[in-house]
Amino acid sequence: MGALIAVAVCAVTAGARGFTAIGEWARDAGRVALERLGLERGGVDESTLRRLFARLDADRLDAVLGVWAPARTARVAGRRGIAIDGKTVREARGGGSAAPHLVAALAHGSGAVLGQAAVSEKSNEIPAARQLLHLLDLDGVVVTMDALHTQHDTATLVTRAGGDYVLTVKANQKSLYTQLKALPWTSIPAVTRTDRGHGRRATRTIKVVDVPAWVEFAGAGQVAQLRRTATRKGRRTTETVYLITSADARTAPPAVLATWTQPHWEIENRLHSVRDVTFDEDRSQIRTGNAPRVMADLRNTAITLLRLDGHQNIAAALRHHARATDRPINLLLTA
Repeated sequence: MGALIAVAVCAVTAGARGFTAIGEWARDAGRVALERLGLERGGVDESTLRRLFARLDADRLDAVLGVWAPARTARVAGRRGIAIDGKTVREARGGGSAAPHLVAALAHGSGAVLGQAAVSEKSNEIPAARQLLHLLDLDGVVVTMDALHTQHDTATLVTRAGGDYVLTVKANQKSLYTQLKALPWTSIPAVTRTDRGHGRRATRTIKVVDVPAWVEFAGAGQVAQLRRTATRKGRRTTETVYLITSADARTAPPAVLATWTQPHWEIENRLHSVRDVTFDEDRSQIRTGNAPRVMADLRNTAITLLRLDGHQNIAAALRHHARATDRPINLLLTA
């Protein structure tokens, strides 16, 4: 089992997008290469992979693949950070079942995928995110989550595990949003940072105050107003959100809190977008059993291996590893 998964990871790291391509990579790799991955009984074909991945315990695979990555995560402003967010594998619906919606945890800075959990068909991201958080070591970690996850029970889970949270408040939580918006922000000093790149200029302005008494989130220490203004091709967009964090002013002054918040959006740019665009995940026709979720795990693992090896352009990295059979094998065996 482990050898077959290793073969599949190497094939995906070389750009394979489905069972046929994984089987072709294994056939072309040859006996010696497959033996390095622990496959001692010869080759592997598409039908074997298709049956295996459809029946594989996806929860178990999520847990196993996430074991080694946390030890290799970077620190941002002195703390390890984890972003939590979800994505639907859009074309993987079939047989009357909905397309799988998966919640992932991404390490700030390194871009390593630390874990994944599936959303039940009759549920939403909130319990799946909590399930994922239970699997992670949160001691000393900063967890960033979007407005959907600004929930009392989620905040309590993080703080009880020894971590700090940074939760977003938007207009979907009307009462809390209105209360935070009404705070005297004009009299509060701001910290501003401007970044330029990829034809865009982005300015982030953050203002932070101690948490008001009426904010009842577990361990809440501060609230903040974050204004993001982006200019691209002469077009300017502005968004204002509010944050609640369990970190106090000594631990997270405004500049540090801003530094923790910015990497949260990496989960969209460095994971979900890569799976959509580079791996063409949203058009994948893999639909049977747990296979769509397993393939997402393999893509996550390939992305993590490449990120930890220093690759920023995943498409170029896939082409690089496709040009020589030993490259993805060496990458996996030395990770």
